[in-house]
Amino acid sequence: MQFLEDPRFKKYLKYFLIAISSLILFSVLFFFAVYSGIFGPLPNKAELAAISNQEATQVISSDNKIIGKYFSENRTNITWNEVPDHLKNALIATEDKRFFTHKGYDIQSYFRVFFKSVLMGDNKGGGSTLTQQLVKNLYGRSNYSVLSMPVNKIKEIIIAARMENMFTKEELLLLYLNSVPFGENLYGVETASQRYFNKSASKLKVEESAVLVGLLKANTYFNPRLNPKNSLERRNMVLDLMGKQGYLSVEEADHLQKSPLKLNYENATLNAPAGYFVHQVKKKSLELLEDLKDENGKKYDLEKDGLKIYTTLNMQVQKMATDGIKKHLDAMQKVLDKELENHNFKKVWLAKLKAEGNLTAKNKEKRNIEVFDWKGVTTKKMSKIDSLWHYYKMLNAAVLITNPKNGAIITWVGGNDFRKLPFDMVQSHRQIASAFKPILYATAFENDFEPCNYLENEEKVYSAYENWAPKNFDHKFTRDSTVALWYSLAHSMNLPTVDLYFKVGRQKLLNTCNKLNFPKIKNVTPSMALGTLDLSLVEIVSAYGAFANKGQTTEPVMIDKITDANGKILYKREAAEFERVFSVKTSQMITAILENAINNGTGKRIRNQFGVNADIAGKTGTAQNYSDAWFIAYTPDLVIGTWVGASTPDVHFYSGQGAGSSLALPIAGNVLRGIENDAKLRKQFLTPFSIPFYIYDDMQCDPYRQTGIKGFFRRLFR
Repeated sequence: MQFLEDPRFKKYLKYFLIAISSLILFSVLFFFAVYSGIFGPLPNKAELAAISNQEATQVISSDNKIIGKYFSENRTNITWNEVPDHLKNALIATEDKRFFTHKGYDIQSYFRVFFKSVLMGDNKGGGSTLTQQLVKNLYGRSNYSVLSMPVNKIKEIIIAARMENMFTKEELLLLYLNSVPFGENLYGVETASQRYFNKSASKLKVEESAVLVGLLKANTYFNPRLNPKNSLERRNMVLDLMGKQGYLSVEEADHLQKSPLKLNYENATLNAPAGYFVHQVKKKSLELLEDLKDENGKKYDLEKDGLKIYTTLNMQVQKMATDGIKKHLDAMQKVLDKELENHNFKKVWLAKLKAEGNLTAKNKEKRNIEVFDWKGVTTKKMSKIDSLWHYYKMLNAAVLITNPKNGAIITWVGGNDFRKLPFDMVQSHRQIASAFKPILYATAFENDFEPCNYLENEEKVYSAYENWAPKNFDHKFTRDSTVALWYSLAHSMNLPTVDLYFKVGRQKLLNTCNKLNFPKIKNVTPSMALGTLDLSLVEIVSAYGAFANKGQTTEPVMIDKITDANGKILYKREAAEFERVFSVKTSQMITAILENAINNGTGKRIRNQFGVNADIAGKTGTAQNYSDAWFIAYTPDLVIGTWVGASTPDVHFYSGQGAGSSLALPIAGNVLRGIENDAKLRKQFLTPFSIPFYIYDDMQCDPYRQTGIKGFFRRLFR
């Protein structure tokens, strides 16, 4: 013990004690500097009590599927009762085994970090408790240069201690689970569960909970989709910890560690199964919420307040439509490509680009880019010119399905892919073609015409209209006989339709168009009778809805109700208001004729190819040069409209493959067949028409009637 008397030892001891005292004093002063707010204010009790996580607004289909979200942070909060015990246990076993015994900070963990991580260099992780991690999730970390780490750590300890005094352990754990980031812009365990396992957190299995808890260590490195091997190893480590701490038996932990990693990954943001519709719902929701405020007088925030928007869309039918488009257009694109090649269309297109100065060396450079094709969004090595051509020649399709009795939108497919091709073709105006003809014939019925009135079927040149010379689609006509009005519509004949236009009169047809809220028609010529107007799917489907609903039309609707995060109803759809456009008899006569079009006319592929047996009325439409293909069909409880075409009318088929019956009808046929094969959907949408027998009797006349002397004697002796 002589060294204790050594003056040098006493001198060093004195310096050591001074250093330790100085360090302690500095630490205390530094702590109180942070505590007093020198490095920024700390939240007080009132602010802590008002903590609420931002929560994404959910868009929900009529068959209870989440089809979209609006958010600044993608988060869905859940309640304590919705969190399974094994998820809580996995979190505590892995992140903070003394969670229920400490007061927001864990002295044992700090000593472990100091000795093992700092002195021995064996990094076993930080010493932050779950409460401190929660504080970091809620408030983030500020930059104080070299003092950032100690300032932020002390702040988190102080705030954590305050929160422990204000909240129960259960409340803190729930706040943590609802705020913690899981990568891929996901916040909260409910959102992560829906993304990786396509189920609510309340339905997670033990091994699935372990995967999500394992993700917290490093969101990307342990991402089960991107790095499944790393995720599996981390999951098994979590299960091992649960076994060691008594949350699982050794046998259970061992058994679960041997199970494979199973995901059911569902990312609505990427897949966007109803992206066009969800975008429209957002615009409408903002309108509905514009004048609404919460109990504090604050406007609702669609991206932060966790609202729930319940829509009219049926995802089962929506999927039938998207599947039908993909299957049909994948095949038809190949046919179109061949026809364009045979007509040297690309060569002409490239010459046009060259003339415009766009065929530069830079635009020919190839690089990897993401493009949409019928296999999905894929990465391909393409030049800008290649990309432009890829989309320029691409067929696009749109589908709109509504319920004519209340205007509810059942399906809305605005194009091929919302992310890559966001322009909504449901609202695009394209040449409506023969799908317009029922509007003219309905106008005739409203003005005392009958199905058995006869119309001329002879080619003429109309000198008053720039020598316009319409022809029938099959280029056939008759000089010595006329055509029954019902037959002319059922078989979409052009020449009798033009004759009817002149007999009905332009103004009466315009009045009908105004009643149907069609866009204002600027250049009125007889060709409008054959569908040279530009209309959208929304407009033509609404018009056919009047035929389906006994002559009445209503505005299409997409939202049933909106609630806040607690279920309080903020908006509820009122009963539909109807406007009468046609008489009941007119709608019944048009329906009877369009039933014939499905059974025997231009829509008969619905029966022959797709085997649909339900009562259906419908009409095809084929624009000039096959630039636009249409098919509209309906029952008393459903109107389906389909359109197919390229982004510009310049790109089109050169054969009958581009007709409405070949290009647009098959998409609707696939949907109608799918509905008919599902008992619930069949009962809901494919209801029979209730048309009196006399309506059908009124069409019991010959399709053609001879004119002149032969026709006179034939009618006389009949």
